[in-house]
Amino acid sequence: MEISKFETPDADAYPRGETEPVPPRPEVRCAVRFPLNLPVVLSAGQGEVIAKTRNVSASGVLFELQEPLPDRHPIRFSMRMPRAVLGTPHDVLVHCIGRVVRCTISQTQYLAAATIDEYQFAEQ
Repeated sequence: MEISKFETPDADAYPRGETEPVPPRPEVRCAVRFPLNLPVVLSAGQGEVIAKTRNVSASGVLFELQEPLPDRHPIRFSMRMPRAVLGTPHDVLVHCIGRVVRCTISQTQYLAAATIDEYQFAEQ
C-alpha cells in the first residue's frame, strides 16, 4: 500500500497498533558554537544562580550549574567575551536576556541550554 505524504494511513496500514518508525531528526544549528568556559551569574526570577558557560553562539548558550532551571524560565546574564574570540582590541561585556529551553543532569552538574533573545554590548 502506498501512502502519499499528505494522506493519513488507515487502521489496516499498521496492524496491532504499530506506528511507522520515525527516523531521528538531524540537529540543526543556526550559528557557530564556540567552546568557551566563562563565569556568569544568571538572574533567574527572584534569585541568582552561579554558572559557567560550556559553549556560546550568537543565538544561545549552554550553561553548567549546580541547580536545575525550569524550561521556558526567563533569565538575564552578562558575559565578558574574550577579545581573541571576537577579534577586537579589548574584551567585550555583553548583557543578555533569554530563556531556558531545556535543563538536563549530567554526572555531576546540570546543563541548561538557553536562547539569547536580546543582547546589548556594554560601553567600554
